Amino acid sequence: MSSRPALVWFRQDLRLADNPALAAARKTGAPVIPVYIFDESLAHAPGGASRWWLHHSLEALSGELDKLGAKLILRRGAAAEILPDLVEETNAGHVFWNRRYFPGHIEIDKKLKSSLTDAGVEVETFNGALLREPWELKTGSGGPYRVFTPFWKALKQAGPARADTEANPRKLETKKANVKSDKLKDWGLLPDKPNWAKDFEPVWTPGEAGAREALRDFLNDDIGDYKDGRDRPDKDYTSRLSPHLAFGEISPLQVWQATRAKMSEGEVSDSAGEKFLSELCWREFCYCLLFYNEALPETPLREEFSDYPWRDDKKGLAAWRKGETGYPIVDAGMRQLWQTGWMHNRVRMIVASFLIKDLLIRWQDGEAWFWDTLVDADLANNSAGWQWVAGCGADAAPYFRIFNPVTQGEKFDPDGAYVREFVPELKDMPAKHIHAPWKAPDDVLDKAGVELGKSYPHPIVDHAAARKRALEGYEKIKRG
Repeated sequence: MSSRPALVWFRQDLRLADNPALAAARKTGAPVIPVYIFDESLAHAPGGASRWWLHHSLEALSGELDKLGAKLILRRGAAAEILPDLVEETNAGHVFWNRRYFPGHIEIDKKLKSSLTDAGVEVETFNGALLREPWELKTGSGGPYRVFTPFWKALKQAGPARADTEANPRKLETKKANVKSDKLKDWGLLPDKPNWAKDFEPVWTPGEAGAREALRDFLNDDIGDYKDGRDRPDKDYTSRLSPHLAFGEISPLQVWQATRAKMSEGEVSDSAGEKFLSELCWREFCYCLLFYNEALPETPLREEFSDYPWRDDKKGLAAWRKGETGYPIVDAGMRQLWQTGWMHNRVRMIVASFLIKDLLIRWQDGEAWFWDTLVDADLANNSAGWQWVAGCGADAAPYFRIFNPVTQGEKFDPDGAYVREFVPELKDMPAKHIHAPWKAPDDVLDKAGVELGKSYPHPIVDHAAARKRALEGYEKIKRG
């Protein structure tokens, strides 16, 4: 047992259970000092919705650590400077952290590990965020995967790198130390004047306990409908685990093992379980893409798309952000995003296609808005998802696949329940006309209390004409 304490540096792993860095620190027998550093010097600092979640997640983590007799030390600033200062301040003999994979983070971590090791501090790092490290799965030619289906098959065959999850610690060796800590409220992570996140709280429970509850409820109640119903925004068939995974309040291994256990027990069908796990592994695929392509958030993987004839349409972008495009399924998605900090995945594809292909606005503008407004904003998922819809990324949808917002609404929100929930000015429209109110007869509009151009906007673009325009742009870059 070492008398010098062990620092555990929490990052995207805000949980106690199945936390390899915390488990390794406990095994030393040394007093454990948990630390979180809010580092805004890094590229891609968290957006507004993520800051709201981070505040509540840190609050929850601090409460769980308190139960074990430990205090979460909070510091704000550049981790490259703060962590060495904390090591010196606490006389720590060990530092543990779980690895991260975003651009710039890896280089900082390498330098920190090297400098701390040179100073005589033992540093150990672990995989706490992925089922497999990005470099562990390779194609037959030895390179990284660029197509999801073979990646999923390889990961399913290889399985997770660790066989079992680690239980929640029941006790933690701690040491009373006079270590200064910031006060969470002083970081100003919560919005104020106006509090645009006021409607988040009834929807979400940030923290490890909330993550466990979300997984349990999904596996007990909703996963049976997931395979066929996950594309229906009017139904509650998705897990909503994405923000919990983004902040590391639950590990993908915990999700994998819990799902496999339900499948083994016959409580979840193989088809439903496999479909859900494949979506979990889409996240892994995105992390691999980002690991090998650091410019993914800004630059198309297919270089020819850099020359696409995009439009500078500030009014169109503003209407899209506000959910005032005149296309009800698009507007419902954008308003759900603003009200709840989340959007159904099928609708994410629809609104992204509308911005990119109907309005010809750069996908990077959409990615930036999602980054600021999603509670589950994840650089790998966000970047890869937008490039997939744009047709310029790995394993992307063909560029000529342009979602028709009317037919998408009719197919996936057939009764209009999703639109009615988030576009209340259309709540009295009959299902037959709710996804294209501009085509409804005047008497139908009058009865529903809808006045186009006043209570609800006319479409800001004609989809058929926009589709033709987008395809013409694609032909231009094909010709070079």
